[in-house]
Amino acid sequence: MMQQKIGRLHVYTGNGKGKTTAALGLAVRAACADISVYIGQFMKGSQYSELALPEHFPDLITIEQYGTPTLICKGEKPSIEDIESAAEGLRRLQSALQTGSYELVIADELNVAVHMGLIPESDVLKLLELRPFEVELVLTGRYAPESFIELADLVTEMKEVKHYYTSEGLQARKGIEF
Repeated sequence: MMQQKIGRLHVYTGNGKGKTTAALGLAVRAACADISVYIGQFMKGSQYSELALPEHFPDLITIEQYGTPTLICKGEKPSIEDIESAAEGLRRLQSALQTGSYELVIADELNVAVHMGLIPESDVLKLLELRPFEVELVLTGRYAPESFIELADLVTEMKEVKHYYTSEGLQARKGIEF
């Protein structure tokens, strides 16, 4: 019996650590199975260890960032540069979904970009409607809108039970948190 290829929509959300890490783990697993992966990182414009993935998986993993090095805090109005960068990220995400070049597409921190007002939720919903049947799509970030959760085939909520950052005041560590 032949297995039909169906792409699923995953949402990794919640206040706990591990959403991006889970998506990156999925990307590595996919690349090890010769599956092509596109990772678009929203609201990130700094040097993260995962930016080396294309060096380790040439022709299998593409990663691009759509953000500035400046952290956007809740309650602050995003800059024009942040909004334009997120809009470009959404365009590139749509292209990655539509070209047929990628079987797995990851929109890292897209949920937060919507929550912070960088991208309208309605624009993402349009993108989800146009998603090709065979492409696996992962949306990560806190504050996933209920509409994304309802459309998803798989939803994982990361819950912080204990974290050394809050209990011990430790800073983010290269290779572990970034």
